[in-house]
Amino acid sequence: MSQEERSKEAKWYVVHTYSGYENKVKTDLEKTIKNRELEDFFFEIVVPMEEQIEIKDGKRKTNLKKVFPGYVLIKMIVTEESWYIVRNTRGVTGFVGSGADPIPLTDEEIRNMGFETPISIDYEVNDSVKVLNGALQDFIGVVQEINKEKHKVKVLVSMFGRETPVELEFSQVQKIM
Repeated sequence: MSQEERSKEAKWYVVHTYSGYENKVKTDLEKTIKNRELEDFFFEIVVPMEEQIEIKDGKRKTNLKKVFPGYVLIKMIVTEESWYIVRNTRGVTGFVGSGADPIPLTDEEIRNMGFETPISIDYEVNDSVKVLNGALQDFIGVVQEINKEKHKVKVLVSMFGRETPVELEFSQVQKIM
């Protein structure tokens, strides 16, 4: 299985850490993963940060602030070994989830956090598609543009004898074979 295929199998998990240990947990985990050659199971370790502008004594200062203090996000494939390594990293108090099983974040939760979730679509520009739901359900149109960042597709739909461009979610259209 290729690294790309494995990455699609991986999911995002939230790990709870002691406050202030987030970056240390990230660094220690990255070292352990490299030493044990487990790069096939771990894809990203993130301590979400945002810029915060502070004005003090008339001077503008930009700081990086943790978005979720006490938490680290990890994109990984959970196996006995990968789970064990994360749990036993110094500073980690456990996975966020119920009981013993780590629960992955949903695509919606990841999007709400501003993380990109790669969505694979089987249509391209100039393909004919059918609208699956919404006000234009069952309309047929031609894909004009695909915006992967916004997860939107612009489709030219024939309405009342005129071609009308409409913007839809990726999930609202299906390629016509």
